[in-house]
Amino acid sequence: MRVLVDTCVIIDALQSRVPFAEAAEKIFIYSANKHFEGYITAKSVTDIYYLIHRFTHNDAETRKILSKLFTLFHLLDTTSLDCRKAISSEITDYEDALMVETAIRSEMDCIITRNVKDYVKSSFKVYEPSGFLKLLEVEKEPE
Repeated sequence: MRVLVDTCVIIDALQSRVPFAEAAEKIFIYSANKHFEGYITAKSVTDIYYLIHRFTHNDAETRKILSKLFTLFHLLDTTSLDCRKAISSEITDYEDALMVETAIRSEMDCIITRNVKDYVKSSFKVYEPSGFLKLLEVEKEPE
């Protein structure tokens, strides 16, 4: 399964944000153990860098964290076509519309985010971290 992970989930894990960290950290572990193919957008990397740097106040440490992140998650480019399609999306939050367009073009199976309410007008599969983890547990059960 190919999964696009939203910035908020990455930051939840990296900054141990309570009460979201536990599920986000499990997403990292499941990605590392190849239970699914995890992806983040190259566009989100700049946001992640900014937020982590504000947390660490250390450029070298922030870059080290990003390097580790790149071993857990593949990177997806956002294209000009994604940007153009997102403009006419029914999803009102442009950034979320851009995530959906990138996910569709890149043939992702779903998006994981804490912000599922903003994706209501999307026909694309979107899960909260806990819902996605439950889905993985069901798939792991023997038949």
